[in-house]
Amino acid sequence: MRRGLSPLLLLLPALTLTLATTAAQAAGPLRDRIAERRAAMQEARGELDEEGGPSAAFALPDGVRRLAGRSYGADPLQRYDVYLPARPEHAPVIFMVHGGAWRTGDKANAQVIQNKVRRWTPRGVIVVSVNYRLLPGASVAQQAQDVSTALAAAQSQAASWGGDRDKFVLMGHSAGAHLVALLAAAPAQALSRGATPWLGTVALDSAAMDVAALMRQRHFPLYDQAFGAEPGYWDSVSPLAQLKPGGAPLLAVCSSRRNDACPQAQGYAARAGALGMRAQVLPQDKSHREINETLGQPGAYTTAVEAFLASLDPALAARLL
Repeated sequence: MRRGLSPLLLLLPALTLTLATTAAQAAGPLRDRIAERRAAMQEARGELDEEGGPSAAFALPDGVRRLAGRSYGADPLQRYDVYLPARPEHAPVIFMVHGGAWRTGDKANAQVIQNKVRRWTPRGVIVVSVNYRLLPGASVAQQAQDVSTALAAAQSQAASWGGDRDKFVLMGHSAGAHLVALLAAAPAQALSRGATPWLGTVALDSAAMDVAALMRQRHFPLYDQAFGAEPGYWDSVSPLAQLKPGGAPLLAVCSSRRNDACPQAQGYAARAGALGMRAQVLPQDKSHREINETLGQPGAYTTAVEAFLASLDPALAARLL
């Protein structure tokens, strides 16, 4: 018996060495894949976490006033804040919608609003920052209805602030970028709630411009929570699927550090162009968070966004250029 096993025993060290070598060779690529997956998960969690509750109040520019908590519905989240220049007169309005994976976020979070207010209100632009009902209490479709209703309410009040209801620009980040892009693709929803046409839309780093394509590939659970499993619903809340001719211009800013946002933005822009609409893509070597937080800080990125804004209307051009 002992003699019959001895050849196998002699082979065991070599077999062990071979297995160890194979494992070591595989460990490098495996570690790389794990690191890439972890980075992607952190990026996805950023959509959930980066725009949490309201942060500490930031210092407003001289002469700027904040009108906080203006109501557009009965729910406590159906509120918006208004940041007024010192002497607004027929002022354009930037209407900002926060992100947070459709289930968190707040209009007063400094990452959402601080640099935009500091940049644009001293130049005579009103900034509005809006909350909306969140998952799971309100579906994504209901959130789009909230944003539409808030837009109509803000437009109806604009003249009382020294603003111009005909010179609104929609802007949103992450989930908020998806919501404003959805309104831009199908403005009839907002118009049916009393809104008037707006000048244009700026979508800051959405990976959900084509919801059906997103849901048919590997994706993070946060998208299942937002969009469910029904393809008909995907199309109903997909900016690309809802896109119709005649919409206002759209600028899609996207993070080139991600593998999803820029292809989604480019697909939307190509479809819009085929329909005779103006849609531009602005890739940026910035994180998902930085796309939002740094807009308004001096630099090439803010300048590029302002060039788009200025192209929408002479009143914006006069204040921004």
